[in-house]
Amino acid sequence: MIEISVVVPVYCCADCLNALYKRLKTVLKSLVPSFEMIFVEDCGRDNSWDVLTEIARQDKTVKVYRLSRNFGQHAAITAGLAQSSGNWVIVMDCDLQDPPEEIPFLYEQAISGCDIVLAKRIQRQHSLFKKITAQLYFRVLNLLSQNKLEGNYGTFSIISKKVVNAYLTMNDVNRHYLFILQWLGFRTTAIEYNHTQRYSGKSSYSLSKLFKHAFDGIFFQTTALLKSIVYLGFIVAFLGILLAIYYVYQYLIHGSLPGWTSLSVLILLIGGFTIISTGITGLYIGKVFEQVKNRPQYVIDKQIVDGIEA
Repeated sequence: MIEISVVVPVYCCADCLNALYKRLKTVLKSLVPSFEMIFVEDCGRDNSWDVLTEIARQDKTVKVYRLSRNFGQHAAITAGLAQSSGNWVIVMDCDLQDPPEEIPFLYEQAISGCDIVLAKRIQRQHSLFKKITAQLYFRVLNLLSQNKLEGNYGTFSIISKKVVNAYLTMNDVNRHYLFILQWLGFRTTAIEYNHTQRYSGKSSYSLSKLFKHAFDGIFFQTTALLKSIVYLGFIVAFLGILLAIYYVYQYLIHGSLPGWTSLSVLILLIGGFTIISTGITGLYIGKVFEQVKNRPQYVIDKQIVDGIEA
């Protein structure tokens, strides 16, 4: 039986991989008698697959998988979890901002009786803009979904085999690792750690990708926005009725009024609200369409297990 599996989604991080592998193996050898390291290469543009191939052929505790195209970080995490066989599974990024040396602290909390142990960053080694936008994003998301998810948590965590099995039953197309863990429940705790500088290179999340990720999270992790539109629609309709009564009253008492400007403004406001609400509803319908197609969340192109490529 394998005690710990480590799942690492990899994208354009070739310069980090050898250092990550060596540090991971040093920590795991001193911690548990049996372990495996699972790297899922998300079809990046660099030579990460070549580096992983060399590592996997020299060490049979390493399994590497390459996806057929770029499916995204959370799909790569799902692929790694599906291939894991450990009693406990650690999920972490490949850029070494999450130090492998923190794994013993995660494991200690896990075996004390917790199914999920998250790692909370004491300080984030990101730009001020990214810190502010991350805090704003989680505030808006928590307001809409009535959750209490903080922006200082990342994917760095350890989960039990029971949680892995439950996670893999989730077929959401728009996946988010932390949101799914929170929905699943189970006994959860957290440790604090120092978020370190990136080992090399820069984040693969461009500004446009971050906005898309935030957009998907806010819109498609909860239906609260649709409910808000319904409530706002009732308010607009109620105000419209009051305004209609007022105009009828003015007509009966004072005759017709010039009020074309106010009427134009009202038409533009109500028309804008109608277009926006219809557009948001259409986005939800589009996501439903993506979900009901029931396509696989990822496709594995190549793999190396026990030093053998397939």
